[in-house]
Amino acid sequence: MKTDTVAILGATGAVGQEMLRILEKRDFPLRKLILLASARSAGKQLPFRGEMIPVQEARKEAFAGADIVLGAAGNEIAKTFSPAIVASGAVFVDNSSAFRLEDHVPLIVPEVNPGDIRGHHGILANPNCSTIITVTAVNALNAIAPIRSMTVSTYQAVSGAGAGGPLELAEEVEALRNGQHCAPSVFPCQIAYNVIPQIGNAQYRGYTSEEMKLQNEGRKIMHLPELKVSCTCVRVPVVRSHSISVSCHFDVPVSVEAARRVIAGAPGCLLVDDLAHNRYPTPLDTSGQDLVFVGRIRPDLTDECGITLWCCGDQIRKGAATNAVQIAELLAAEESENPEKSPW
Repeated sequence: MKTDTVAILGATGAVGQEMLRILEKRDFPLRKLILLASARSAGKQLPFRGEMIPVQEARKEAFAGADIVLGAAGNEIAKTFSPAIVASGAVFVDNSSAFRLEDHVPLIVPEVNPGDIRGHHGILANPNCSTIITVTAVNALNAIAPIRSMTVSTYQAVSGAGAGGPLELAEEVEALRNGQHCAPSVFPCQIAYNVIPQIGNAQYRGYTSEEMKLQNEGRKIMHLPELKVSCTCVRVPVVRSHSISVSCHFDVPVSVEAARRVIAGAPGCLLVDDLAHNRYPTPLDTSGQDLVFVGRIRPDLTDECGITLWCCGDQIRKGAATNAVQIAELLAAEESENPEKSPW
């Protein structure tokens, strides 16, 4: 399909600006870029390929002529503008959660299910950041034996809560250093020198909305409709990159050696697994790049058919902006002889 004109909806936010940088970094084949945001951001200028591109107010008529729209706004904005985007003839690659679980909207991680893009009707959904990182890490195991269930704990960086997250962490650290009181506003309680075992609101039997995403989205992406996931999401005082502990359970034993081998060869993964020499994934190592680092691969001592691992990934890049651009790259390659061939 044509990719001459690309629009970014929510261009001035953290993910929108990251999308802009990723489009340039990956030399995405576009000729015209349209930057859209709220009325208060209209008139700002953002750099792209040596030029300053003005930001326009997001209006329904602003999508005329666009081939692909990358969505970096919230659910309500996505729902408001999606009819106009589709009516304009563009394909909407949306990073919000508005359409992820709708049957007619493919939910894509390009390293895992690129062929699913062919089922779109004008909208493609970008999964939750922790879902992207996790399924990228474990999908190769699913090729050895179908994953029956997963037990997961996420350790999510404060930037996952938006631009205010890192600012609140820094302000609290400074206040505590000076013996002053902390008054949290972004998070429900102090995040400095603390962890908070809640992300999202209560949704199902004591699990939060964030915790249920991994099961619901993972089923769709990996084509495992019976997959069960028990997840605990924790906010930690780390600025960038999410870390995730995963125990995968199968119906047959999977050896650690086989797990390491397939993960080492999996697209989008980097095996970093040498406990004896203190080599394993960390948030600092994974920030500012697009691979999911995987390590600490070992048998699950509670399940002879289980494998446990640790993975980290930049939730703003691979967990959001880069994954969306990769989906756009799949669309750009749609007319080639092999539409499932990875363009990265």
